[in-house]
Amino acid sequence: MIPSIDLEALRASDPAALEAMREAATGVGFVTVHNTALSGVRVKEVIETYRAFFKLPEAQKQRYDMARTGSNRGWGAAGSEQVDPDANPDYKQFFDNGVSLPSSDPRCEMSVYAPNVWPAEPAEFAGVIRSYYNDARDVAMSVLRGVAHSIGAPRDVFDAGFETPMSLLRGNYYPARPSWAGAKDFGIATHTDYGCLTLLATDGSPGLEVRKRGGGWIPLSADPGTFVINFGEMMDLWTDGRVRATPHRVVGGVNERISVPLFFNPSHDTNVAPLGSGKVMMAGEHLAARYGETYVHLQKK
Repeated sequence: MIPSIDLEALRASDPAALEAMREAATGVGFVTVHNTALSGVRVKEVIETYRAFFKLPEAQKQRYDMARTGSNRGWGAAGSEQVDPDANPDYKQFFDNGVSLPSSDPRCEMSVYAPNVWPAEPAEFAGVIRSYYNDARDVAMSVLRGVAHSIGAPRDVFDAGFETPMSLLRGNYYPARPSWAGAKDFGIATHTDYGCLTLLATDGSPGLEVRKRGGGWIPLSADPGTFVINFGEMMDLWTDGRVRATPHRVVGGVNERISVPLFFNPSHDTNVAPLGSGKVMMAGEHLAARYGETYVHLQKK
């Protein structure tokens, strides 16, 4: 079973909320949270903004193709990402943006801090998505502090690692499962997320499946305003395996689906080796390696 937690109760250190988060983080690796600063109305606005972009003609979207920019900023066409080397490239489309740094900042040369690419249409796209990105990061930090507290660590133990986060906001567009799709074709194939924590908003459509520890799959959906939280590989590393990164997938169904994950990743130079171990694993190095394995245009390089 996947727990459901009131975020305000978690922020207030409610014992039941902390215990539910501990069970989720160290067990199934997924949880849903509600009663956040992001309302259902706000999430629906974001989803419809992405939908308007994804419905544009292909030639128009290609102006923002990340295969041209060389970084994870802009549009990814169907087939441009392959999260499982044993499956075919995923048939979803997506659009990515991240933190905005001053153009004079030398870190802009890094792909994880590259300048954002904003489409001209819809006209409100940049404003809506940029505002949501900033507010979603605040919600994700509140969740992460609750996770830290739930496993017996200081609430702020991870805070310093997010001074200039590599957090990535993505709009995913999953069309109805194509008629040609076979056993190796997915909206997104089985994978674990690469970073620390994912704050996922969805349009409420089914599609996401979470792998059980003993095998099999748990379907999971959430209406706008309720968020699906899962933990990635960096959090698994950082906590020496205590917080679990759980595989999940989207096979696809008869209806299209839009989801909006915020991949809440720490700063490039944050050491995500197990706390107190004396080892070193730079967050940026881990993320760059995983991107290189995933993005088809980087695989070709």
